Amino acid sequence: MSDARATVTELTVEDLTRIMRESAGEDESIDLDGDILDSAFTDLGYDSLALLETTGRIARDYGVELSDDILDGIETPREFLTAVNQSLAAA
Repeated sequence: MSDARATVTELTVEDLTRIMRESAGEDESIDLDGDILDSAFTDLGYDSLALLETTGRIARDYGVELSDDILDGIETPREFLTAVNQSLAAA
């Protein structure tokens, strides 16, 4: 497996949904392949623990560490991607 940290400059919504599925599973009644960017994580079936698991996976795979202060204000995939991509751009 190649080192994703060396090659990824932006995390996409497709990347995020794949990681969410792999880290925390998926609610069969929710279509994560739809327009989810502005949906609350709770509406997508993901609680704070699932978000922490996803954040841990992103930290491990992409070298992006999000502080608890940043995570506390994130409610949607769009906000999460913005925070991750700002960190990737700064690296």
